[in-house]
Amino acid sequence: MFGWSSQQRNVAIACFLSWTLDAFDFFVLVFLLSEIAQAFSVGMEQVTLAILLTLAVRPIGALLFGRAAERFGRKPILMLNILFFSAFELLSAAAPNLSIFLLLRVLYGVAMGGIWGIASSLAMETIPDRSRGLMSGVFQAGYPFGYLLAAVAYGALFELIGWRGMFIIGAVPVLLLPFIYFKVPESPVWLAARARKESTALLPVLKSHWKLCIYLVLLMAAFNFFSHGTQDLYPTFLKTQHGFDPKTISIIAISYNIASILGGIFFGTLSEKIGRKKAIIIAALLALPVIPLWAFSGGSLALGIGAFLMQFMVQGAWGVIPTYLNELVPANTRAVLPGFVYQLGNLIASVNATLQATIAEHHGQNYGLAMAIIAGTVAIVIALLVFFGRDTRGASLSGNNSGTGLVIKS
Repeated sequence: MFGWSSQQRNVAIACFLSWTLDAFDFFVLVFLLSEIAQAFSVGMEQVTLAILLTLAVRPIGALLFGRAAERFGRKPILMLNILFFSAFELLSAAAPNLSIFLLLRVLYGVAMGGIWGIASSLAMETIPDRSRGLMSGVFQAGYPFGYLLAAVAYGALFELIGWRGMFIIGAVPVLLLPFIYFKVPESPVWLAARARKESTALLPVLKSHWKLCIYLVLLMAAFNFFSHGTQDLYPTFLKTQHGFDPKTISIIAISYNIASILGGIFFGTLSEKIGRKKAIIIAALLALPVIPLWAFSGGSLALGIGAFLMQFMVQGAWGVIPTYLNELVPANTRAVLPGFVYQLGNLIASVNATLQATIAEHHGQNYGLAMAIIAGTVAIVIALLVFFGRDTRGASLSGNNSGTGLVIKS
């Protein structure tokens, strides 16, 4: 495949599935918000705190697990991460009340926070340089693929096993551990850096590249508003505003997650030809004309088409991000810094679900309006931020680079 060795293929598969199964465990929740609210006799705004808290604590996980991966290697810490988030997902099924449930989602969020940075650095440092754009799109496609699997599971199993049973299924990622242990090698870039006894201290990097870090946090905040603002409450929008049944919601979710996968791979690959910046800007701006169909049309077919097109663009822009961040940051911080700024952006965007639910509540349960406001705003913000950044296409990840310079154009 693409001239990759068997070990490189195994790394690609493991990293893709790690992010896929992590996303599956996260998105199981978004299909169950109304059922959990009913089970615990609370309002929707209170239950959406589970999403807010999960996203808010992910920077902690990115920092803790990322620093551990810089010190002990990508592979063992990735396995530890998977074990932890699977366990907390399983325990969520047994929560006796909302308070315990929210606490478990906090612990799950910490465990979830480490996966993206570690898995993306392992993938980008292992596959050939010429394939980074493609691998970036494939890796990021794991997120909507996990959403797709959650949609399939919800449509097929929810009526049989209920919301607690759905969380039990969330323990499935532990089955990935034997494959990683026996088939996945350590990052060759990390092994080389360890042989050179390179420093992995994070604080000096933050001090010398503080402008880059601030820029990336703002960019990731906008990106996380873009994805979570168009995904997290969409099932609720379809359920409460349009009255669709679980199977209809599942079919629509499956369709727009297929679009997400296709969009991520398409724009990730395109970025190798036209550059990272142009690919992101084009995808973000093309989301704008889709908003009326996606948020304000009537009927399952029109909404399904709108959702398909929206997620093709949203995840198309996202498909460039794994390689873009790994190419921007210093070599000895790839397991921690990309994931850390990503999750700090998530922290800022963690208010999204509660914000959208509040806007909808104040406009007669109009979730379409709430989502449109967020999506339209951040699409423009992303295009502007990326425009003032610099391109990284062709940057080497295998050298002993101490930094990438400032990201902002002079």
